[in-house]
Amino acid sequence: MNEIVNSALEFTIPIAHKMGVQATEVRPGYAATTVPVEGNGNHFGVMYAGVLFTVAEVLGGALALASFDTAKYYPLVKDLHIYFRKPAATDVTAEATMSEEDIARVAEEADAKGKADYTLKAYVKDANGVVVAETEGLYQLRAHNK
Repeated sequence: MNEIVNSALEFTIPIAHKMGVQATEVRPGYAATTVPVEGNGNHFGVMYAGVLFTVAEVLGGALALASFDTAKYYPLVKDLHIYFRKPAATDVTAEATMSEEDIARVAEEADAKGKADYTLKAYVKDANGVVVAETEGLYQLRAHNK
């Protein structure tokens, strides 16, 4: 599944691919991504805020690819809030989870209505395990035909 997500990033979100965002583990109910600090710094030597946003935001799509029928549905982001906690001076990893119950609810609602919202909380950590950012995103699973 990691290869599928990484290929999707390259072709559907080229800027994320250019940043070096990579899926490291993707399975139903779980996704983790990483991005290097090298090439993604800002004017004072830490990771640029937009890169932190991106490495966390793409988790909503990665989780959807692993958890739902992509022949029927595609994910989109409706809203995302980011909370910067500490500067990131190293590579970072982001991760998010979705319970089996939430996966079942979203799939059932999308089957019935053609779309369903879901919320994900993500944690972005530096190489030392320090949380550098947290996000809360509102995503939607939407039918291709609707």
